[in-house]
Amino acid sequence: PCPPPAPEAAPASDLALSDREKEVLSLIAAGLTSQQIAERLYLSLPTIKWYRKRLLQKFDAANVADLVCKAKGMGLV
Repeated sequence: PCPPPAPEAAPASDLALSDREKEVLSLIAAGLTSQQIAERLYLSLPTIKWYRKRLLQKFDAANVADLVCKAKGMGLV
């Protein structure tokens, strides 16, 4: 189980996620690999890796598991 979000964590509304970032985030949370996401969205693998990196930065997440936990805690996935 994910720990509850820290009180100092930015509210979901402050993250300013684009529609594409939300789409990539939901596919990451569904357990798809970067390659699978790239194929599903008809984007290149480097583009998906760029989105992953941006999401990790925006959520201040240490890794993808932390990213998904934080997104779930904010009700984004």
